[in-house]
Amino acid sequence: MPMEEGDVCFAHLRSKLQACLDRNCHLEKENKALRQEILHLKGQITKLQAQDADKSMIWKKQQNHINKNSPSQEKQLVQIDNVEEGLGVDNSLTRREIFCSAIKARSPRVPRPPPRPTTCLQLAPKLTGKESQLPSPLMPPPPPPLPSNLQRRSSNSLRKVPEVAESKLPPSPPPPPPPLPSKLQVRASSSVRRAPEVVEFYHSITRRDGKPETKTGIAGTQVTSNAREMIGEIENRSAYLLAIKSDVETQGEFINFLIKEVQNATYTEISDVEAFVKWLDEELSYLVDERAVLKHFPQWPEQKADAMREAAFGYRDLKNLGSEVSSFSDDMRQPTGVALKRIRALQEKLECSVHNLERVRDNASKRYKEFQIPWEWMLDTGIIAQLKSGSMRLAKKYMKRVITALQSYASSEDEELMLQGVRFAFRVHQFVGGFDEESRNAFQELRKLASSIYS
Repeated sequence: MPMEEGDVCFAHLRSKLQACLDRNCHLEKENKALRQEILHLKGQITKLQAQDADKSMIWKKQQNHINKNSPSQEKQLVQIDNVEEGLGVDNSLTRREIFCSAIKARSPRVPRPPPRPTTCLQLAPKLTGKESQLPSPLMPPPPPPLPSNLQRRSSNSLRKVPEVAESKLPPSPPPPPPPLPSKLQVRASSSVRRAPEVVEFYHSITRRDGKPETKTGIAGTQVTSNAREMIGEIENRSAYLLAIKSDVETQGEFINFLIKEVQNATYTEISDVEAFVKWLDEELSYLVDERAVLKHFPQWPEQKADAMREAAFGYRDLKNLGSEVSSFSDDMRQPTGVALKRIRALQEKLECSVHNLERVRDNASKRYKEFQIPWEWMLDTGIIAQLKSGSMRLAKKYMKRVITALQSYASSEDEELMLQGVRFAFRVHQFVGGFDEESRNAFQELRKLASSIYS
């Protein structure tokens, strides 16, 4: 009996152990299946994230123009976006169809008229009613027709007709006046002339000090290939290509209008080119990708449009730099070293811009002439004259700041401060090609202080 009870207990424990082993094996198989399902779900999540990235990239482009769409179209886009966000994992085909319909819903762009040239606005007054049908005052009126009796004469008397006609016709009007000169085309002031004393004193100071001037270079920015890699990645996406195709199909009339405007654009003032380029870029921003869409229009004048942008941006940068120099003020509350460093940095920026313009001026002016783009502003009598005048203004502020510091206190750094003032004055003198009366007076005052320092 005891052995039988032990066998029963052993058999019971064996059955329980076998049941636990079977359950453990079942759980392992279930765990393996769950892991595979998790990997499958992760793959679907990655796929959906890529699709959402495509959608968000295109919708960002469309939201830039959503204010220009009609209220009904705006409401439609919002509804489509809400429906799309509520779709599940297995509805990728439906998401794509809704996205395609949203792209096709963009209405053709109605372009705004380009800005009118300022010269035309000044010379041609506004005409209304019947006066607007009259010929432009800029063009001479056509000569009146010959009398009918003169036209019926025989060929023998035709030789005398010109004399009779010329005697009866009024004198021909004078040719139209030439275009108004640009406001930037101002000649340098006649008061600017060479100052040999600046060169002589500079050489004497630098020989005594033995420290040649070292110019600090401007570090250039390194252009990486990240932008191109991003563009290449975007172009490989179907949603992006679909948006490009939609713009090519629906915006053809709008693009053809821009093509004619660029081809016919002719201006005499660079400020008008700047306004035209601003208008053109605002219109082209309606497209999903300007470059990609315009590739499908071979008649697009790409070289002229790029040349106009180059001229407009170059003029704008120089104009802004001139405004920065003319509005510069020396804050006497700042330490002398900080103030002089600010002036030197602005002078370096000014010299770099002028030298870059002079370096590309010959080639750029040829291209601008070819495309009928104003180029006279690039000459020495144009905006460069204003920048050099601003450089003399910086030199006067620099010398006055040095003079004020030398007169206020005496220290062991007086010689170094005097040396900085003379070097900067010489630098500007060579850059501008001379000094005006105020700059010469400031330099003479600086030179008088040097006698007490080096005595």
